[in-house]
Amino acid sequence: MSTDSSGRSPAVPSRRRFVTGLVAGGLAAGAGLWRVPALAATGKPSSHQTLSGTDFDLSIGSSMVNFTGRSRPAITVNGTLPAPLLRWREGDTVTVRVANRLRNAHSSIHWHGILLPANMDGVPGLSFDGIAPGETYTYRFQLQQSGTYWYHSHSMFQEQAGLYGPIIVEPRSPAPYHYDREHVVLLSDWTDMDPNALFRRMKKNASHDNYYQRTVGDFVRDVREDGLSATLQDRRMWGQMRMTPSDISDINGHTYTFLMNGTAPSGNWTGLFKPGEKVLLRFINGSAMTYFDVRIPGLKMTVVAADGQYIHPVSVDEFRIAVAETFDVLVEPAGADAFAIFAQDMGRTGYARGTLAIREGLQPPVPPLDPRPLLTMDDMGHGGMDHGTMDHSSMGHGTASPADGGHAGMDHFGHDMSAIAGMADSADGMQQHPASETGNPLVDMQAMSLAPKLDDPGMGLRNNGRKVLTYGAMKSLFDDPDGREPGREVELHLTGHMEKFAWSFDGLKFADVEPLRLNYGERLRIVLVNDTMMGHPIHLHGMWSDLEDENGSFHLRKHTVDIPPGTKRSYRVRADALGRWAFHCHLLYHMEAGMMREVRVEE
Repeated sequence: MSTDSSGRSPAVPSRRRFVTGLVAGGLAAGAGLWRVPALAATGKPSSHQTLSGTDFDLSIGSSMVNFTGRSRPAITVNGTLPAPLLRWREGDTVTVRVANRLRNAHSSIHWHGILLPANMDGVPGLSFDGIAPGETYTYRFQLQQSGTYWYHSHSMFQEQAGLYGPIIVEPRSPAPYHYDREHVVLLSDWTDMDPNALFRRMKKNASHDNYYQRTVGDFVRDVREDGLSATLQDRRMWGQMRMTPSDISDINGHTYTFLMNGTAPSGNWTGLFKPGEKVLLRFINGSAMTYFDVRIPGLKMTVVAADGQYIHPVSVDEFRIAVAETFDVLVEPAGADAFAIFAQDMGRTGYARGTLAIREGLQPPVPPLDPRPLLTMDDMGHGGMDHGTMDHSSMGHGTASPADGGHAGMDHFGHDMSAIAGMADSADGMQQHPASETGNPLVDMQAMSLAPKLDDPGMGLRNNGRKVLTYGAMKSLFDDPDGREPGREVELHLTGHMEKFAWSFDGLKFADVEPLRLNYGERLRIVLVNDTMMGHPIHLHGMWSDLEDENGSFHLRKHTVDIPPGTKRSYRVRADALGRWAFHCHLLYHMEAGMMREVRVEE
């Protein structure tokens, strides 16, 4: 989609967006377009096939879908995309028989955020062998929690191809808030490309979707606002990094169609309400690669749960939801018959949208995309460095090999990484880095000055005139369930190379490292340092991640912790689940490219 230099979308849509606007999006059934109708005016969620109880049969297969004007194959569960909504109850033991009807591929289901034995976690190669074609695997586990969760495949790129669905676990005790009805709002991203082909394209040309290079007009405007010297310095630094401040997300709306409950924007998924009702919206980001910024123009949202766990209520106008996170929000629709649920991607290249309305068929105005954000040096963890006085010419340069594209061993400024690392280690307040990053051809950047930034809404959301949710504003409704101070600390760096589309922990790919070993029952602190210019939602299977505040105190219980660029965040883990567990970035293509570790909890 083309834009003007301000980043705003023009009035005339691109052909891809226009085609998307012609098609509601859904599963093709026979000659028509399949879509689950919204339920009648009840308190139940709409637009999902719902399965309730303790005994379930799920069948993984292939179906044709049409979101963009042409039919493409998707991986579905019981013939639907998204997969059926599963309604469970805290304390129950559930049995789920999963049959793999795919002809030529193993499959799996991982129950994201659900505490269970390792052999029920659904990660091929760690907790089990996967489900072979024609076979059925029986999952059985007792539910130790309540709240909003989701499930998805952990086999190659099947999640991207459609294998994901929502979970609601009803609490044994009443929730600490009242609502009259609820709707699940499951956000996702769809591509007509074969996901394997998309991954190969990312490895060959990681900047394929980054259309937004800065122009001469941008340069003139920046000179007028910031001065010639500062503008030249800014351009020189970005040029030396071989990066661009407009590179917000690896894959965006130029490749993706963004869906709400399996419906393209023009399909106008609708959740019903009656005047005077209080509505609970259970937001789930089930996308492969997309951060969404969500708001409902004309309505305040009160966030009451994060990742299935109750928090002190927070009233906001907007929130950013990272991949794999869930947020429960209360709204009280009043003053209009319909309200738009608007979820724009972080890079402002497209959106998912739906409607809250008193009846089907209403379409409130959809707001325009916000201006495109630009990364700053502070966003990338260089806010504490005096870029204006740094003598770049005095720094040593690395030696590049042709196989490395001409800059192996170079840091983000094009300088020798060992020199930068040495400077960082010796400078007060600067971040230290593991030796495995030094001279590493898979690491193109190291952050120098980092902070938790728990009160920062994030790039593109600062000072936008709306009240935006932050991690700092959320606080668990309960005290630290463990109570012990961590007995040891593990620090890991999130690393990558943008041009090579290589992602890792500490510059080391999953296949090249030993498992991280935890002692059963111990309480430890995990510190994550983001040495990249991308955000990474990090998920540890099998155990809670108890985010700490800036003083090191328990703050917020989560199953997925977002680590934006330029941040260093810590959380506590109680190693109370024996077995082998996955620990990874939940950006699907980052995980497959190497940002994953095995965690072993051993007696």
